[in-house]
Amino acid sequence: MQHGFPHVDTVQAAITALYKRLSYDGVRSFAASMPPADVAFSDHEDPYLGVQRVAGEMVRHLRLPDARMIVSFRDMRHAGSVELAAGPEYFIELNSRFKTHRKDIGAALSHEVMHVYLHRLGLEFPGTRDNEILTDTAAAYLGAGWLLLDAYRESSVTTQKLGYLTPEEFGYVLAKRAEAFGEDPSPWFTSAQAYDAYARGRERARRDGRRPPLAGAGRLGRHRYARDRRTRTASAEAGYVFEGSDPLRVSFPCPTCHQRIRVPVRGRLRARCALCRTELECDT
Repeated sequence: MQHGFPHVDTVQAAITALYKRLSYDGVRSFAASMPPADVAFSDHEDPYLGVQRVAGEMVRHLRLPDARMIVSFRDMRHAGSVELAAGPEYFIELNSRFKTHRKDIGAALSHEVMHVYLHRLGLEFPGTRDNEILTDTAAAYLGAGWLLLDAYRESSVTTQKLGYLTPEEFGYVLAKRAEAFGEDPSPWFTSAQAYDAYARGRERARRDGRRPPLAGAGRLGRHRYARDRRTRTASAEAGYVFEGSDPLRVSFPCPTCHQRIRVPVRGRLRARCALCRTELECDT
């Protein structure tokens, strides 16, 4: 199982793509996450009726009222699959193990129903790997994917993780969402490992807001930025790029949506991201 942030560049590109495709107002319409009660699955509930109920909750959360999810179980290698057709009916298959491991049915469905949502939006990334990362990122950022992180569990005898992101990357996306919407998902986690991964992802997300030329950058970052400003060069790892000469400008990624922002180099100023409307204090 991978850990850390090996796909973070694709994750950031996925967040940018969501804002571009949905607009600021469209993304903000998902300010409330799927509540745990809506996807709770008791041991006494019929698995076939219950899975349709949870799929219906996902459809309502994503505002796909004319879409009908037909869910079945079968023995398969992966957690699930979906047939992306013209609709309005979409056929989802879940791994047979979920008939007994019902707690994670919501997590599996959040990924598969998000495939339908993105399909109908016409939003996709080239290549299977990047498209699956887009799907996981969209599920987490739009309020259903916290279930995917909560499905991550490790013990001395078993390990389970759903989705294509690492646990820490799920934590990173959820922390980005928490910062944007003022929503803390951590009370919903039933897995201790999920909470730990969220904490590591949250720290990585906070670092995005402490990079120069943002005013919250640390002393070392500010020192490096001042040196780079004198030479008008910067390494790829720095994230910022100096452009032009009269006036000199610097471009850098927005810490919320990762769209690049370009501002003049003239000391302290306030910038506003045109894509996600985040206002940023900068020291250029």
